[in-house]
Amino acid sequence: VTVVESGGGLVQAGGSLRLSCEVFGRIFRSGAVGWFRQAPGKERETVAAIMWSDSTTYYTDSVQGRFSISRDKAKNTVALQMNSLKPEDTAVYYCAVDDWSNADRISGIRWYDDWGQGTQVTVSA
Repeated sequence: VTVVESGGGLVQAGGSLRLSCEVFGRIFRSGAVGWFRQAPGKERETVAAIMWSDSTTYYTDSVQGRFSISRDKAKNTVALQMNSLKPEDTAVYYCAVDDWSNADRISGIRWYDDWGQGTQVTVSA
């Protein structure tokens, strides 16, 4: 499985960006696709994730109501729509795939096996 992210860039605070994650290879019906981010000097954190089967979603508290994750099963892609961006959203954003997931582990970084190279998101004040 190869994961490729796109859509990052520089945006002013309050603006929007849409990230795209394209997965080359099979995503199991039991799996999940997540978006993660890592800011300089900080640990990688889960931003949002979506179950491939039923679109159950997870959002970390800091992005709830501002970010939206969605999937397109026909294209094997997952999008992260980011609105009302803040400077603290600045980070490298990664997409990753977990072959088997459930509500308990969808947010757990350690379960995700196949990772992309990341895309930089910079939000200026």
